[in-house]
Amino acid sequence: MKDIEIAKELLQKEDYTLVVVKSGEILFTSRDKGIKPMYRLVKDMKEISIGASIADKVIGRGAALLSGYLRVKEVYGEVMSKEAVEVLEKDSIDYSFLTLCDYIKNRDRTGLCPIESLSLNKTDPIIFIEEVEEFFKSK
Repeated sequence: MKDIEIAKELLQKEDYTLVVVKSGEILFTSRDKGIKPMYRLVKDMKEISIGASIADKVIGRGAALLSGYLRVKEVYGEVMSKEAVEVLEKDSIDYSFLTLCDYIKNRDRTGLCPIESLSLNKTDPIIFIEEVEEFFKSK
């Protein structure tokens, strides 16, 4: 079974929010919401994530930027924004999704997700990571 299929199956069956698989091995799972699991990958597991496959509940532009920074092979999102697709295509990362949306909404569903908003007009993932760190400090 392909890594992305293993990751998707675990995401759905075990109710994870993020699953990372590489060479048939489960590297990381999380039930945390938002960008936190991807941020943890960037901070703690960058080198071993290279070439991995990621399945996530929500892939917005920010998660796509981090996927490029991590140099993952493939991404699946149950929900994926059109902005995320553009970033993944630019970074030549294979992707698939269950639902494609214009943008990722905030938890209240009243507007843009704060991380999606933070990632707009960002092309440098390092700058985005720094801004995510500031966002976490402000919470």
